[in-house]
Amino acid sequence: MVESKRAWPVNHLSDIKLPAGCRTLPGGFWSAVDVWTHKPHVVNKRLCGVKETERTDVDAEDLRLLLHDPVSDLSHDVLSFLTYGLMNENLCVFLVITPQTFCLSHVDIARQQVSFLPLEEDAEGRVSLKKGNIYQIQLCSQDGEEWSLELHVLTPDAWFSDGVAYPKLPWLSSNLLPKLVRWAAECKSSEFKSTLSLLPVEKYGLVYQQLKDKYKAMVKVWPEVTDPEKFVYEDVAIATYLLVLWAEERDEKGLTGRQSFVDLGCGNGLLVHILTNEGHPGKGIDVRRRKIWDMYGPQTVLEEKAITPSDSCLFPGTDWLIGNHSDELTPWIPVIAARSSYSCRYFVLPCCFFDFYGKYQRRQCKKPQYKEYIDFITEVSQVSGFNTEEDCLRIPSTKRVCLVGKFRCYPLSDEAEAERRRAHYIQSRQTTPEFTVQCSDIGNDGHCRHGTAGSDRTTESSWGAGFQPRDRTEIVRNCAALPRALVDGVVLQVANALLGLAVDDGGGPSSDWNGGGSLSVSEVAGLLEKKTLQLLKKECGGLQTLLKNNHQVFRVEGGRVYVRDWRDRKSSRADTKRKPVAPGALKTRPCWFHEHHPQGCPLQAEHCDFAHGPDDLRPSTRPLKKLKNDAV
Repeated sequence: MVESKRAWPVNHLSDIKLPAGCRTLPGGFWSAVDVWTHKPHVVNKRLCGVKETERTDVDAEDLRLLLHDPVSDLSHDVLSFLTYGLMNENLCVFLVITPQTFCLSHVDIARQQVSFLPLEEDAEGRVSLKKGNIYQIQLCSQDGEEWSLELHVLTPDAWFSDGVAYPKLPWLSSNLLPKLVRWAAECKSSEFKSTLSLLPVEKYGLVYQQLKDKYKAMVKVWPEVTDPEKFVYEDVAIATYLLVLWAEERDEKGLTGRQSFVDLGCGNGLLVHILTNEGHPGKGIDVRRRKIWDMYGPQTVLEEKAITPSDSCLFPGTDWLIGNHSDELTPWIPVIAARSSYSCRYFVLPCCFFDFYGKYQRRQCKKPQYKEYIDFITEVSQVSGFNTEEDCLRIPSTKRVCLVGKFRCYPLSDEAEAERRRAHYIQSRQTTPEFTVQCSDIGNDGHCRHGTAGSDRTTESSWGAGFQPRDRTEIVRNCAALPRALVDGVVLQVANALLGLAVDDGGGPSSDWNGGGSLSVSEVAGLLEKKTLQLLKKECGGLQTLLKNNHQVFRVEGGRVYVRDWRDRKSSRADTKRKPVAPGALKTRPCWFHEHHPQGCPLQAEHCDFAHGPDDLRPSTRPLKKLKNDAV
C-alpha cells in the first residue's frame, strides 16, 4: 500500500478493494468524491442537497490566513487539524448541508485523500467544529495495480448521529463506501444538470419539510389505486420546487402578488390542491375526473374537459402553465404558453414520449431515449421563443428532469416573426399531410386574437388539428381488467409448473418447503394456450405484467420467473426477522399459498400479511373522507 504520513492519529474503520485492473483510477476516485461532496442526497436520501459557499486553493500559510476569522472562532481547532505536516497545495470547499450545519471539505491531492470537518452554528451565530464527526476517505494502491478505499474516523467513540446531516457510523461503511467504490470504478458523468441547480437548496429543504409535515395525512386517505406514498411525496416535492422558484421570481422582479397557474393534465389534482392552499390562484384541467377530486373541497378548482391545442385553449391572464407528466400535451405546453401571452411562463416535467401528433419517434439512436426526448422538448421550447433552463427534481422517479421557461429570447415587437417560426416548426413535425398548421393571431400586446388574420387565416385557428387527446374513459391495459378466472388459471398453471421443477435432495432446507424452480418468461409462455396468449398480447407488458401483478405468488427477475418465498429476505423484500402482524390488522386478500400450495404457506398466520382462511380476512370498509382545509 502507498505509505503516507498522517496529519493526525486516525482509527481505520473499514476498507473495500476496487475491481482488479480498474482503469478509471485515480481520476475516478476524485469523481466519486465530487459526487459525495456536492450531491450527498444521492446516497443520503434524507438530505435535499448541499450549497457550496466557497472554494479556495490553499497551502499551509493560506490556511492560517483563511481560518484566522475572529467571528467563527475556529482557527485553533481547524489549524491544529489541517496544517500539521502540510507541504502541498490543497483545496478547501465550504458546504452548507442544513441551515445550521456546514462542512469543510479538505482535499489533499498528493495523499489522495479527502477529509470532512463538520461545523455547526448555534442560535447566537457562533460556529464550532464538531470534532467527534471528523472523518477521512483515502485511495490506497500497491504498485498502481491493486486499489482500495479506506475510511478513517478521528474519534469513533465520540461519533454523533442525528439521522439526517450526521448518519450513523456503520452507515458510512455499509452504504457510502460501496457507493464510492462503484462510482470510482465507473467514472460516469451525468448527462443532466445537478439536482435543484436553479434553486437555493437550503430554502428548498425548509419548505419541503414544512409541506411534508402538512400534507402527509394524504397518504392515509388516498382513494386511488396508485401508490399513495410515491404520488403524495412526489407532488409535495414538485409543489416545493414551484413555490421556491416562484418566491425567487417575486424577489427578482419585485412582485407583490402571488403567481397564478394552470396545471394542464392535472391528474389526481394534488399538485393543484397544494399550490392553491399555499396561496397561489389557479386551477387544474384534465380529461378525466378522479375519485380524489371530491375530497379537496371547493377551494381547489379542477375542471374535467379535453384540452385541444387551439386559440380556444389559451390562457392570456395566467402567469405559469404547468405540465406534470402531461403525456400528449407535453410538447404543446411551451407553444401554448408562448401563444397565451408574452409574459406567460411554463414548467414541464416530461415523462411519456409524445410528439405533437402522436408517439415520439426516435431519431438519434446513439443517445438514451430519455435524453433524446428531453432535448426534443428543449428544442420545442427554444423555437417557441424561451430561454430554456433545465433542472433535476428531488423526487422518487426515474423521470425527474424538468424544463423551465421564464424569459423570452426576443423582444415583444418581434412577436409576429416568432409566431411564424413556431408554426413552421410544428408543421415540420407533422406526419399527416391533410392537416395544415395555422399561425396564431398575435396582437401588439403579445396576446392572442380570435378571428381572421389576413391570408394566414380563414377561420378560427385550428393549429392543433390532428392532435389526439386521450379518451375520457381510461382504457385499462395492465392485465387488471382481464377476467378473474383467466388470471387465476394462468397463475395456478404457472405455479404448478414451477413447483414441479423442484429437486428434493433428501434433506436440508430445500426439503422443508417446496420453493420450486425457475423458468424464463418465454418458457412460461410456451405453457399457455394460443388463445390465452392472444388476449395477453393486447395488454401492456403482456404475460410479464400479469406475473408481476401477482407478486404475492411470483418473483420476476432478469427475465426469469420464480415462486416467491416469503421467508427469504431477497424474495419477500422484508426483514428476515418478521414481526407478527398486529392484531386487528386489515388482511384484505387471501393467502394464495395457504389455499393452493401442497404444503401450505411457509409462514404462520400471525406472520403472514395475507389471510389464512375466511376467519382471518378483514376487508376494508373505510369510506372516503373529505379533507379539512385547516388540516391539509
